[in-house]
Amino acid sequence: MDSTGKEREAVQLMAEAEKRVKGSHSFLRGLFGGNTRVEEACEMYTRAANMFKIAKNWSAAGNAFCQAAKLHMQLQSKHDSATSFVDAGNAYKKADPQEAINCLNAAIDIYTDMGRFTIAAKHHITIAEIYEAELVDIEKAIAHYEQAADYYKGEDSANKCLLKVAAYAAQLEQYQKAIEIYEQVGTNTMDNPLLKYSAKEYFFKAALCHFIVDELNAKLALEKYEEMFPAFTDSRECKLLKKLLEAHEEQNCEAYTEAVKEFDSISRLDQWLTTMLLRIKKSIQGEGDGDLK
Repeated sequence: MDSTGKEREAVQLMAEAEKRVKGSHSFLRGLFGGNTRVEEACEMYTRAANMFKIAKNWSAAGNAFCQAAKLHMQLQSKHDSATSFVDAGNAYKKADPQEAINCLNAAIDIYTDMGRFTIAAKHHITIAEIYEAELVDIEKAIAHYEQAADYYKGEDSANKCLLKVAAYAAQLEQYQKAIEIYEQVGTNTMDNPLLKYSAKEYFFKAALCHFIVDELNAKLALEKYEEMFPAFTDSRECKLLKKLLEAHEEQNCEAYTEAVKEFDSISRLDQWLTTMLLRIKKSIQGEGDGDLK
């Protein structure tokens, strides 16, 4: 059957499901088998949703899954209701980001009520990603990453969420918040044999955030990180920081640029690091071209 046929069949199923729901409300039906008709309607909405998916009618699929979710809740099937809301959210993601968020939030409410915080955290991340990519609302993305990190408490996934928050906080010039997170994650990972290699990156980023705010703070922070994590001293990141601090102190723009160029030739700078290094460079007197290389 082609997609038009599937869509037609889905529309018929939706109409049939609606009839079942209305029929379940009558007094006699309520006494004899009202729930059975609601269960049948639930199944029809889900089948219709899957047909709409095949036809790539994402909004209609999302709506059908939503109807199924509401009926599952009426039947006290919390888990099935949450699953249907997630299916609705995934369908809406392709057509209506805000509606996708509404459905995922409904699923989160059910999962948290059931004490299923790890699953709730996963859906908070999905919402954060929609805010990042589709709706470009970074403040809201941050809030959902923070909530996910809170629910993941103590797991490695919590660090991943927190690092997202820190990166965005720094971009939004909320440096203190970024510093606290980078220091916290750096401290958490430096004693872990599998993760300690990453700790130098987090201390490096924390020091850069300090540097943008105040050169002296950056120097003190660097001393603290070297003391806490001796392996940091021999890292290229630490050596770069020392060269940058020296260039900044001497207000030597050329030396600053040269140090960055040398680092970049071995480890390519990503967009975040480039942005932060440029912000520091602009505080050197006489810096004019707004470029790092």
